[in-house]
Amino acid sequence: MNTPHLAELVIADAPERWEALGFAVAGDAAQIGSVRVVFDPDAGSGIARWAIRGLEQAELDGLPTVIANGSDPVPAPGRHPNGALSIDHVVAMTPDLDRTFAALERAGLDLRRVREATAPGGQPIGQGFYRLGEALLEVVGPDGRDADHPASFWGLTVTVEDLDRCRRSLGELLGEPHDAVQPGRRIASVRRAAGLATALAFMSPPS
Repeated sequence: MNTPHLAELVIADAPERWEALGFAVAGDAAQIGSVRVVFDPDAGSGIARWAIRGLEQAELDGLPTVIANGSDPVPAPGRHPNGALSIDHVVAMTPDLDRTFAALERAGLDLRRVREATAPGGQPIGQGFYRLGEALLEVVGPDGRDADHPASFWGLTVTVEDLDRCRRSLGELLGEPHDAVQPGRRIASVRRAAGLATALAFMSPPS
C-alpha cells in the first residue's frame, strides 16, 4: 500500500494576499516544501479542497478530496522571502471524532496519536494526528455543530526558517510568537487584517 502524501491545497484567496505575506507566488500557485498551494478566489471558501497521493478512496467525511497521481514528480521546494520551508500541518474540524476517524481509516490513513485538550470556552476536545508525508493532518472535535454535519477544513500552519525574522518582516500582519504545543517550538498567527480566507499560522522549525 502506498503511503499517503499531501500533494496540493487549493485555497479560495487571490494570490496577491499570500504574496503580501512573503510567499513566492508564480501565477496562481506557490510551492511550499513538497506541497503545491493553488490560489483561486472562485474556488469556494477557505481551503476549498486538497489532493493526496496514495489514498484508497476520496471520501474523507466531507473534506473535499482528490486522489493525486502518484507517478507525478514532486516539484522542487520554492524559496520564499518569509523563509517558509514546508506545510507543518493542516487542521480539520469535526462534530464527531469517531465518525471522522473511521472515514480516514477506510481511506488508508493511519491514526498516529490522540490527544485530549480543552477548547478556549472550557469544552473538552480531542485531537487526532495523521502523517501525510511532509505534513500532518490534525483533526479536532467535537466542534459544537450538530453531529450530522461533515468535517471541514479550518486552517494550516507553515514552518519557517526564523520565526522572529518572519515576524519583523510582516509587522502588524502577524501576531506575537508564543510557545507552541510542540516542545521547543513557537507559533504566531496571521491577523485578520491580512484578509485571508483561511486561518494561517507560522511556526519555528523543530529543535
